[in-house]
Amino acid sequence: MYATGWDDQSTSRLDGQRPSLPVSIHTLSVIPLYHDFSDETVLIVGGGSVGVRKARRFVREARVVVVSPSFDDRFADSELSTVEQIRAAPEPADIEEWVDRFDPALVVAATDDGDLNAAVEQVASDRGLLINRTDQSGERAVGSVVVPATVRDGPVSVAISTGANSPALSRYLRQQIEDEIEHAGAMAELTGELRAELKRSDRSPADRRAAVRSVVRSPAVWKALHTGTTKATKEAERVMAAEVDEMDGDR
Repeated sequence: MYATGWDDQSTSRLDGQRPSLPVSIHTLSVIPLYHDFSDETVLIVGGGSVGVRKARRFVREARVVVVSPSFDDRFADSELSTVEQIRAAPEPADIEEWVDRFDPALVVAATDDGDLNAAVEQVASDRGLLINRTDQSGERAVGSVVVPATVRDGPVSVAISTGANSPALSRYLRQQIEDEIEHAGAMAELTGELRAELKRSDRSPADRRAAVRSVVRSPAVWKALHTGTTKATKEAERVMAAEVDEMDGDR
């Protein structure tokens, strides 16, 4: 599942250089969405440092195919063992054939050749496919996507974008949020089970929401999650019982 962007994950090409002023700042007008790539193919054209980062980003959810004349050494990492690496040097005129061969849901243009990336973008656009062009920031073609910095803890994920303005801020926020959502995945799974149990009860929807809310907001339950789900479940049941008793007492 995704939202993403070269702008918020890549290192600026001006690193180590002082940019000339004035600098024009363009903020992307995009809406964060999550897309299910289960049983879909992501085709990445380019096997360099950007290509390997994109492959790592999608390999858990999708079939990933990378076409490149050479590959970054990190493609040998075990987590990328399922990535299909095809050693080829496609020309702009060859892109249609590659796209037709793999029928991807998303095409990533991740080379350092602007003409080749433009051809990838054009073919994907002509076929109504999602396109992520990594050598551009700011204004993008209709149908293009950015891949934001993302923090995960189990089923919980948080996507971060600065509108193509500040990759450094995205990285900083990601580090801060990683600490904030520790055990959020376990909390999501726990409250999901509790919601399922409550739905089988005769409590009203409002009562069920209040009961689950009391668990999510309970410092005791969050603390118990550090020691395991069994203790957290017992604490959550205690918190919910107290909330239900309070609601019944107010009636």
